[in-house]
Amino acid sequence: MSEETRTLVLGGGTRGTVTRCRDFTRSALDDWGWTAGAAGTEHPYDPERQEAAEDVLLLVSELVGNACIHAGGPRELVLRHGPGRLRMEVGDGSPEHPRRLEAAAAPARPGGNGLLILDRLARSWGWEPYADGRTGKTVWAEVPVPGSAPEPDPDLLRAPAAHRPEGSTSARSASG
Repeated sequence: MSEETRTLVLGGGTRGTVTRCRDFTRSALDDWGWTAGAAGTEHPYDPERQEAAEDVLLLVSELVGNACIHAGGPRELVLRHGPGRLRMEVGDGSPEHPRRLEAAAAPARPGGNGLLILDRLARSWGWEPYADGRTGKTVWAEVPVPGSAPEPDPDLLRAPAAHRPEGSTSARSASG
């Protein structure tokens, strides 16, 4: 299986963006056989696939939501489905890298758990500045394809420490 890429150009707005990105992702997951009842799937209902699809939708919601809250809205959502992995990428116009919010700053306010969710659900995640010199960055997360053996990406293991999110407890990186 070669890599299949789907891109949703968003343009930086925030209204309805999370819902639009979830719908786009759900459609791609249906096409790729991750969800129950997907056309042409060999898996009419597989709890592992369904749980993985729900995790992907939550990750997309967090990546896109963070871009809406902290970066003025995402420019695009890119899904890369390849052998053994799904990579979700959200580009935005802010040069600021992801960092954990101080929980004590506003304990009664919801939020501040997005990076923790990425840590828990993604096999790896990170960020990288745009390579073409534009202001902004891409924040990405990867998950294994259900039923595939997890294989670490050697490029991820060599990523520069500067692109690891502050306070990350695992070896997350931003290369790839």
